[in-house]
Amino acid sequence: MSNASKRGEGAAEEFGGKVKETVGQVIGDEQMEAEGRGRKLEGQAKQEAAKAAERAKGKKDEVVGAVKNRIGAAIDNEQMEAEGKARELSGEARQRANE
Repeated sequence: MSNASKRGEGAAEEFGGKVKETVGQVIGDEQMEAEGRGRKLEGQAKQEAAKAAERAKGKKDEVVGAVKNRIGAAIDNEQMEAEGKARELSGEARQRANE
């Protein structure tokens, strides 16, 4: 399962938990309210875990790209340098998108 799917699943679980928690509050069912709160928190945790995994992938791409960029510059290989810079920037963007 991809991290985007995990994030979506977590968001759906969080939403379902909020609904159940609210219904429990409205009808005075403390158990339903607590179950909803727990489900909501599980959904939030899934979303955060997926975002953390994406940030880690982004950091790896940033570092690998930076190394490739510098090696390309050192050996005067413009294509390697450009590919490295592109991967480095892509990795930075992936990290920002998953803050």
